[in-house]
Amino acid sequence: MSDEISIAAGNATAPGQAGEGVSPAPGAAGRKVFVKTYGCQMNVYDSERMTDALVPQGFSATDSVEDADLIILNTCHIREKAAEKVYSELGRLRKLKAARAESGKQTMIGVAGCVAQAEGEEIARRAPVVDLVFGPQTYHRLPELVTRARAGESVVETEFEIEAKFRHLSTPSSAPAPTGRRGPVSAFLTVQEGCDKFCTFCVVPYTRGAEVSRDVDQIVAEAERLAARGVREVTLLGQNVNAWHGEGPDGRAWGLGELLHRLAGVEGLDRLRYTTSHPRDMDDALIAAHRDLPEVMPYLHLPVQSGSDRILKAMNRRHTRDDYFRLIDRIREGRPDLALSCDFIVGFPGETDADFRDTMDLIERVGFASAFSFKYSPRPGTPGATMDAHVPEAVMNERLQELQALVAQQQKAFNESLVGTSCDVLVEKRGRNPGQVTGRSPWLQPVQIDADESLIGEIVAVEITGREANSLFARRVAGQDGGQAHPQRVRA
Repeated sequence: MSDEISIAAGNATAPGQAGEGVSPAPGAAGRKVFVKTYGCQMNVYDSERMTDALVPQGFSATDSVEDADLIILNTCHIREKAAEKVYSELGRLRKLKAARAESGKQTMIGVAGCVAQAEGEEIARRAPVVDLVFGPQTYHRLPELVTRARAGESVVETEFEIEAKFRHLSTPSSAPAPTGRRGPVSAFLTVQEGCDKFCTFCVVPYTRGAEVSRDVDQIVAEAERLAARGVREVTLLGQNVNAWHGEGPDGRAWGLGELLHRLAGVEGLDRLRYTTSHPRDMDDALIAAHRDLPEVMPYLHLPVQSGSDRILKAMNRRHTRDDYFRLIDRIREGRPDLALSCDFIVGFPGETDADFRDTMDLIERVGFASAFSFKYSPRPGTPGATMDAHVPEAVMNERLQELQALVAQQQKAFNESLVGTSCDVLVEKRGRNPGQVTGRSPWLQPVQIDADESLIGEIVAVEITGREANSLFARRVAGQDGGQAHPQRVRA
């Protein structure tokens, strides 16, 4: 998954979510938790579930780190200097913890996620301000870990327990949102974790473990609870989400295409997305789901990383550029209006000018609506970190700028092609300005609409009237809301 963006937020848990009705632990009522989330969408999902797990302990979420009794850094290990960023943040929190202690207030600090998984004991040794360290597969045990830490134990829990995590995964209750409060209209739902691909640049198999899939019944139950609370769009998450093969109610392993058909039948769910996918796991059933299900949005994030066969082999991607071209042709044959997003790494060890030109050629031939691109950064413990012929920083910078300029040009062209067309938009929140709301197009761009906020949670028909680099502007088309035909671009 693409990551490198740090999101600081207390992940609010609305009343009625998991744990409601459970008596808090003695003396625990009124405590607050602040979670700072780094990185990918799965970390965002994990952070929300951490907060859910703490509700029975009397915790509620806060957006203010200064008010928190428990502060958790949910970390990402994909990009360079991830651990250094964590230690820098812990230095600031050490001062906050000391200041609060002087006023008689206890503050606990936890480090979670992939940096915790990779460097658990080192974090405990190097940063004694930390009370508990736990990996991404153990947050379902968070209440127990907090209790142990409050008793004075230095807690480090980084054993892989993905199956146990899925069995204990808390889910929102089906109770409607309280009067006067809107719940989210879109949500993430983890269906798969871990990775068996072992790309030579990637640390995920070492921090998230092997691929494990949740069962169909558990996924559907969570989707139904979300829909009952007003969620209309669900994004299925996994490190290799299209490798998902969960046990179905009939006892056999289902594939993602079959799961999408089942979720399309959940009352109240109008939109389905999934991320992140691997080209080798894009099977016929999943391609057919894009063709046949109007609920599956015409947007696909399908990382290729490089356009050079030589570099793809060195990355252990186990596909070629021609494999990727043929796959894109098959997908677009069934869904011509599909918008493609991608990941690219420049400067992988041994990448020559010719290899980079192959990547630029692939981008030009495929055409992307958006992309995430990065300079290669060696991750400790991965094969790529021991490879020779590392590309100079200046060369990587030059290549990255050239690649990003081409992708920006394609993104601009794609957004421009939407101006004057009509589509459905799921309205999510207030807009930038008074009298404006913001939603998501079928192709995932933010859309600014001049309309009243009473439309939040509705799917409205709009005409795209303008665009910026990363967003669109639109006006409502009266009398056409709520349609769920394939949202192909239609000239207004």
